Amino acid sequence: MVSLPCSVSSVLSHENIVAFIVFLLVYYLLRFYKSRRLLLNIPPGPKPWPIVGNFGGFLIPSFIQRRFGQQPSTSDKTAVGVLTELTKLYGNVYSLFVGSQLVVVLNGYEVIRDAFSNHPEVFSDRPDIPAISIMTKRKGIVFAPYGPVWRKQRKFCHTTLRNFGFGKLSLEPCILKGLDTIKSELLRLNEESGGAGVDLAPLISHAVSNVICSLILGQRFHHEDREFRSMLHLMDRGLEICVNSPAVLINAFPFFYHLPFGVFRELRQVERDMTAFLKRFIAKHRETLDPENPRDLTDMYLIEMLAQQANGNADSSFTEDYLFYIIGDLFIAGTDTTANSVLWVLLYLILHPDIQDKVQAEIDEVVGTQRVPSLTDKGSLPFTEATIMEVQRLTVVVPLAIPHMASETTEFRGHTIPKGTVVLPNLWSVHRDPTVWDDPDTFNPARFLDNEGNLMRREYFIPFGIGRRVCMGEQLAKIELFLTVTCLLQSFTFRLPDGTPPPSLRGRFGLTLAPASFSVCVSPRI
Repeated sequence: MVSLPCSVSSVLSHENIVAFIVFLLVYYLLRFYKSRRLLLNIPPGPKPWPIVGNFGGFLIPSFIQRRFGQQPSTSDKTAVGVLTELTKLYGNVYSLFVGSQLVVVLNGYEVIRDAFSNHPEVFSDRPDIPAISIMTKRKGIVFAPYGPVWRKQRKFCHTTLRNFGFGKLSLEPCILKGLDTIKSELLRLNEESGGAGVDLAPLISHAVSNVICSLILGQRFHHEDREFRSMLHLMDRGLEICVNSPAVLINAFPFFYHLPFGVFRELRQVERDMTAFLKRFIAKHRETLDPENPRDLTDMYLIEMLAQQANGNADSSFTEDYLFYIIGDLFIAGTDTTANSVLWVLLYLILHPDIQDKVQAEIDEVVGTQRVPSLTDKGSLPFTEATIMEVQRLTVVVPLAIPHMASETTEFRGHTIPKGTVVLPNLWSVHRDPTVWDDPDTFNPARFLDNEGNLMRREYFIPFGIGRRVCMGEQLAKIELFLTVTCLLQSFTFRLPDGTPPPSLRGRFGLTLAPASFSVCVSPRI
């Protein structure tokens, strides 16, 4: 055995280690209680524990059991369900502590609309979450701090994507091309499965991601392209590591990111591989750029970057580095949310075959079998639209939105919200609010239809958020959802494999709320 030098062994002695731990405990206790004294008028909430805050307790379903003396329902055992239940104890604005970090949860439509529509300058910022900040450098669109740079970058991206068909009929052929691939692959895989069913997730994810790729990279990928499939896998794995693994400890101890083992090492490798993939495309665009004939958002960004340089704007935020983070944001956000929304719709229709039959009957009557559905059919398919909206209401793919942060200390609804407070808008609570929705936990598309069967827009329906941080891809997501659902239901009937128990509707909570894995059998209709 190799002995340690005297100086090192003395530092690592049992007594010194104990003394160091005691010092840390005292330090965090003093810091914690000092912060509590300074926050006397914060919203009410469960009593936090020293050092860990409410981190270990407020998401435990038994907490509700102890308080109400009953077993909570299955839906309330999810984290977001428990957060919603806490309103019964503390009201629609309450506080939690994650360690020493104050978190204020906003519940109900009126409270959320008040915060983000009436006080946008205060509540539109983003918190510095170490695991995210290390990888995004606080750049891009989704996680970047609110301010002049973010506004300029978001406006440029939104305008550019709109010019390339974002939210327009011109994007329809691109989406339909991907759906042709899905349909042919579904038939092949269903036949090969021998009745065991097909996992829809990879097919849906590939098709949705290809739409984003055509807009930002000017290229579509074959669904069997090895590099493309690897990229999608890396994206899924990266999100899973960040949310559902010990890597969450990076948010409390940022230096854990550099640990040379386990998920920490894997996360760094995922980041390196995704960086290499995207930067290859930026380099290729730079080498083949024709300013007179831009092909996609990347070309437009490079042209703007060159224009800023030509004007002598050395401090411009338009750089290749910033472009990289924007592409990453759009690629991940534009794939994960929409793909999961499609999967949720199909899962609900599988579990409610009577609704599936009714949607198909409406499609047959309006569209027929001689052509594929188009966006021009949208106004003539109110029950189909209502069904999609009802699934979005029940599932809320991003139930807590992306965390906001108070950019300054403010008074809100009788409470003090200190600068730096993390603010979570609980969209789930809006969509499950019994005061605005009749029997809110029941799947009922008719709630979005009037007495004459026409579609009704509901003020309390906000699956894409509200305020200045509303999802930039809302229009694209609506188009993809509509075309994907109508085209697939026109062509196929979806059923669970024989003897398969119904999948859980609780979902898997990560960056988005994804449905549990499920397989389907498909029967051609046309």
